[in-house]
Amino acid sequence: MGILRTNEISGLETPTAVTGSVVLGGPSSGDYLDLSSPEFAIGNSDFTIETWYNLASYPTNYYLFDLHTSGNGIRFQFYDGGTAGQVKTYWTTSTGTFYSSAVNQFTELNRWYHMSMTRKGTTVYAFMDGILQGTFTVADNFAHTNLRIGSYGSGSSQGWDGYISNFRILKGTALYTSNFTPPVHELQPIGDTVLLCCNNPDSAAAVTSYANVGITTTSKNITVNGNAAASTFSPGLTRDFTFGTQFEGVAKFDTQGYFVPPSGTTEQQFPNFAGVDAASARGIFAVGYTGPTATNTIDYVTISSTGNATDFGDSADTKYKISTNSSSTRGVIAGGTLTPSFGATNTIEYITISSTGNAADFGDLTSARGGFPGCSSSTRGIFSGGGNNAIDYITIASTGNAFDFGDLSTPRSDFGAVASSTRGVFGGGYTPSPAARINVIEYITITSTGNAIDFGDLTSSRESGPSGCSNSIRGLFAGGATPTKVNTIDYITIASLGNAVSFGSLSVAINNSAGCSSSTRGVWGGGYTPTNVNTIEYVTILTTGNSQDFGDLTAIRRSAGGLSNGHGGLG
Repeated sequence: MGILRTNEISGLETPTAVTGSVVLGGPSSGDYLDLSSPEFAIGNSDFTIETWYNLASYPTNYYLFDLHTSGNGIRFQFYDGGTAGQVKTYWTTSTGTFYSSAVNQFTELNRWYHMSMTRKGTTVYAFMDGILQGTFTVADNFAHTNLRIGSYGSGSSQGWDGYISNFRILKGTALYTSNFTPPVHELQPIGDTVLLCCNNPDSAAAVTSYANVGITTTSKNITVNGNAAASTFSPGLTRDFTFGTQFEGVAKFDTQGYFVPPSGTTEQQFPNFAGVDAASARGIFAVGYTGPTATNTIDYVTISSTGNATDFGDSADTKYKISTNSSSTRGVIAGGTLTPSFGATNTIEYITISSTGNAADFGDLTSARGGFPGCSSSTRGIFSGGGNNAIDYITIASTGNAFDFGDLSTPRSDFGAVASSTRGVFGGGYTPSPAARINVIEYITITSTGNAIDFGDLTSSRESGPSGCSNSIRGLFAGGATPTKVNTIDYITIASLGNAVSFGSLSVAINNSAGCSSSTRGVWGGGYTPTNVNTIEYVTILTTGNSQDFGDLTAIRRSAGGLSNGHGGLG
């Protein structure tokens, strides 16, 4: 199945805005949208409410939305508190009213702004254009089910004057908990969406369907009040290129001019973007801690076979706790802890996987760090965490310094990463403050930028691993410390959300092993048992069961990095 962007076929040089909005006439107009659903009862869950707005006049009191029952609720209010255009985020309960601090900088008329309100645990965050404006703490078991967009729930005299676009509610995910770059693409229904509306240029009552992404939700009907109307005026968002007109089978074009698109899949037309097939995929194990120092040795194996690893070449440094990612042609080695100094480095190196030889300089990370995993698609490499919450990215085919991608939900290190061609997923690890091992799984969309989103939980909280490997469907997390070393292998279905499930066991309880994979096999090498080992084990990813012996690395070591030219991020 291919995806074809119709605006590109028509010859436009840049993507055009694709979403609509709802226009409302102000405080006395009686213009607003009403709807009700039991799914709006958030309970104690995390949540995200976000939208874009465009203000036509300064208010005495305007309400962007009100999620309410019997006077209590969540409100985003614009008001004249001595300075026109001030903003407050309200959460009213039977025990009192909580709100964020007023902000005065978002007062420009006839300009689009992004707002978001999220709750993580008991902390509520209010953002304007991705900038945190205030927080408050409330442990309310939220049971409100009535939503009014563009006015106050108990009346229509405080209505919105202007436009509202791409209004979305997520139940179960606090999408933003620190400063972020507002989305540049139209919002899409993701795994815990309970509402997406105000984005149709033809109907103010339209609600985006979720069936195409497998989300089961209660049917929602919007009641349009007053002269609230659909509009083609929008924030200038474009359609993410992962969405578009879809063609299945053979598409025929009856035309005398222009062009006929080539047949075949992207991988067939551009083989360098596809992973190497399972029979010839090569796994790489780079550097690692031998005790009392590290090694700069790089080994390789043919994943479909069994046997001992072969020397590939050397890294420029003796180091361990590195991060790795790869395309079908190039492997990338980043950061790590150097020996004998035991200081962190920010260097990035690369190798050509199909050959042998020493690593060459690529560029630098945004900061020096170790104990952080990597993952990748066929074009973009991701590096995450390492004692902080930073996520970096590179374009694998080029050279140069890494760029900021977004943030993990919390600083962490010594965790695992897996990927499909669209998603990077991170599981487990250690958080320094408070000091704890965690079972949290988060994900990102590799082609975009932004903060990680909650995915689910591992079967146990552990660090020093769990080491990841994946094909395009499943991600596996193996080993780690709870603090007791474990031989646990968990798996997830990368395209869905939810908790990990038991897959089987490694042959021994182990941490700090390195993982790599083909489309059929996951392979782990080295680790600490309580001594450094050189063993390599493997599993068949789409089955379940215990690992089997593969062979040995060229040297005993732990905290190496694993990569391949056939992993799940390559499709």
